[in-house]
Amino acid sequence: MAWSWRLEKADGRPVGVVEETFTTQADAESWLGENWRDLRDEGADQVTLLDGESTIYGPMSLHDPE
Repeated sequence: MAWSWRLEKADGRPVGVVEETFTTQADAESWLGENWRDLRDEGADQVTLLDGESTIYGPMSLHDPE
């Protein structure tokens, strides 16, 4: 399967999927660690990790805890 990130608004509405896919969960998580600020700046509030169509975990906020 291919790992990917679904981009969402705070209310859970999908706003897209990261076009890049990853061969491992670790690769997907490393990529997110390097790119989460850009995703937030482009309008995503949270992300969900997918393996194919299956949700692995999320949603995970891209904002600082209050």
